[in-house]
Amino acid sequence: MPSVDFSKINTTEGYHFTDTEKAWAVSAVRRLSTLTNSCAAPDDFSRIIRTVRKAVAAGFCGRDRHGIHPLLHDLATACSLCERVSPDRSMTIAIIMSRLCRHGCMSSDIVNKEWGEDVGHLVDGLTKVAGLYDRGASASVDTENFRNLLFTFAQDIRVIIIMIVERLELMRTINHHPDQVFVREVAREAGYLYAPLAHRLGLYAIKSELEDMSLKYTNRDIYTKIARKLNETKASRDAYIAAFIAPVKKKLEQEGLKFDIKGRTKSIYSIWNKMKKQRVDLDHIYDLFAIRIILDTPLPKEKSECWLAYSLITDMYRPNPSRMKDWLSIPKSNGYESLHITVYGPDERWVEVQIRTKRMDLVAEKGLAAHWKYKGIKSENNLDAWMNNVRDILETAESGPMELMKNMRMDIYDKEVFVFTPKGDLYKLPFGATVLDFAFHIHSGLGCRTTGARVNGRNEKLNYRLSSGDTVEIMTSSTQTPKRDWLGMVVTSKARNKIRASIKERENRQAELGKELLERRFKNRKLEIDDSLLMKLIKKMGYKTVTDFYNDIASENTDINDVIGVLESLQENKAPEPTERVSAEEFALYKSPDPDGQTSDILIIGDNVKGLNYKMARCCNPIYGDDVFGFVSAEGVIKIHRADCPNARNIREKSPYRIIDTRWSGKIGTQFAATLNIVGTDDIGIVTNITSIINKHNNVSLRSINVNSQDGLFQGNVLVGISDTASLDNLIKKIKTVKGVKDVVRSK
Repeated sequence: MPSVDFSKINTTEGYHFTDTEKAWAVSAVRRLSTLTNSCAAPDDFSRIIRTVRKAVAAGFCGRDRHGIHPLLHDLATACSLCERVSPDRSMTIAIIMSRLCRHGCMSSDIVNKEWGEDVGHLVDGLTKVAGLYDRGASASVDTENFRNLLFTFAQDIRVIIIMIVERLELMRTINHHPDQVFVREVAREAGYLYAPLAHRLGLYAIKSELEDMSLKYTNRDIYTKIARKLNETKASRDAYIAAFIAPVKKKLEQEGLKFDIKGRTKSIYSIWNKMKKQRVDLDHIYDLFAIRIILDTPLPKEKSECWLAYSLITDMYRPNPSRMKDWLSIPKSNGYESLHITVYGPDERWVEVQIRTKRMDLVAEKGLAAHWKYKGIKSENNLDAWMNNVRDILETAESGPMELMKNMRMDIYDKEVFVFTPKGDLYKLPFGATVLDFAFHIHSGLGCRTTGARVNGRNEKLNYRLSSGDTVEIMTSSTQTPKRDWLGMVVTSKARNKIRASIKERENRQAELGKELLERRFKNRKLEIDDSLLMKLIKKMGYKTVTDFYNDIASENTDINDVIGVLESLQENKAPEPTERVSAEEFALYKSPDPDGQTSDILIIGDNVKGLNYKMARCCNPIYGDDVFGFVSAEGVIKIHRADCPNARNIREKSPYRIIDTRWSGKIGTQFAATLNIVGTDDIGIVTNITSIINKHNNVSLRSINVNSQDGLFQGNVLVGISDTASLDNLIKKIKTVKGVKDVVRSK
């Protein structure tokens, strides 16, 4: 791309080119046409030019906010791709078309129709990757998750290669850019992400240039100091290299080897790393350069001639065995092959010599296999396996590496999703994770208070499943607490364990409260209960755990008065239960004559009836005088229900064969439990007046009273022990006479 004075660029001028840029663009198109002559269709470039001209005329593709013209940048990227990597039709067209798609000049459907599905696939990947930067994702570029997300969005290894080359051209363009914050951000991204990726893909020349420019933009003083020092010593260094090469060249020629030999100064970034590692200045770094011997030999003789050259050089100069690197016998995982030796040269200086063939040198300079063992980068087994597969395919390629890349789909992270926070922080979650998983992943306390989220600006529920690239803002409430149904909304063990722990902790606190309420009521009633009786009571009431029992008391799902009634029933029932179960037909029933002279089976209950195992049902608490019926339970116990019991209809419909006509045997001395619901005005002394009437009434005892007052209204549930319905009716009438009492009814 031509040198640009960004200080004179007006970003509001949109798509206008300077004269220099126009001339460069014409030259770039011609160069690109020549580079792709072997792979492009005859009319490809004429069609591209027509498309671009229409876009420019329509006002698309204007300069970005940094003054960079996107079309010129894309042309430079396409040329660099063909020169530095490999000419490829689909990749070249995709570089230019993806920009037009992102600017709204054309749709992906048109790209597929006009240029083919392969180009459309690459355009889609480039568009998705560009979307990461539009969301401000560059804040997370120095994280492992961002690299993984980049692979997820790219979908194709060719998209990654394009992005590496595009960053290289961007780094070249911004050398004199006035916005230093922007320059440092791009340099940091190139140094952390794209240079290692270039190394892993075997693009060593690009990797070195990215690293050098990254150092230049982030630490210009160090870069300038090393560059100046190398400049000052260039003449002496060139002379030394020539003196070292001369005898080596003569010896190789004597053996009849065809070769090219050259000296190469190490990159500034590599020198800076060596200075930091060895903690010395530049004057004490001796291996600033390397000698490279490139043999022109057929494939069957490659290894033998490389080892021959090695033997000749080590005969002339003393080698350092500890510095030898044999990537000839065992190539690197990215396909790199070479023989590196360090020898003691003239003037007692160590010199590195690299021995390789033309084929090996081509792979080293333009390699496309993956090297996932880069220094300092954590290796991942799935990436290793996938990229080693790339290498195997490339090594057997006959139609060119880029042709094979079409079939390489990057689904290595299809079991994970990568999600952003509004600040740009990036998190990795398993595939299928929801908003609730994300909240608990950030912090357990945040998860417990989550009510929903804004995902990409839209309100979503707790069970919304996240996709890679989503930006999630969690919404919370101080009153929110984890619910049991949350367990069905999460897929991560962290969220599931925290939800269970939180629910259990809350239930335990509530159970403690319920226990305190029950113990206080027992104390007020002067009731004592041992653990065995309590467990029997809890089991009788149908609870599986003590915690559930106390929770229901605390949440008022179970009335404490009912608990006390069951307790008294257990304490009063001293008769042993029969050891054998009996059916309704086995009970001895009283034969009662009907008015027409016929007889019917009727169960007689009362104090003078012996040998029958019957109990008063707790759901309706029948007392002497009520119309009742018997129901034979599965345990063989007859439950006595009131005729107007809330459960009567259900019982008669489901099990009519278990119903037994029942009547009382006569006057019974036992007191029965009855609950009165009292409503009235919340006046002073109303409770005292009610209890006074109950205490004065013959054959009536007050067992418990539960009173609530709200908005001036008095509501009370009074449990009394009473002998029959006549006494109960009389008591109700007397309570109704109390001042302020509006209504008294017997509870069903």
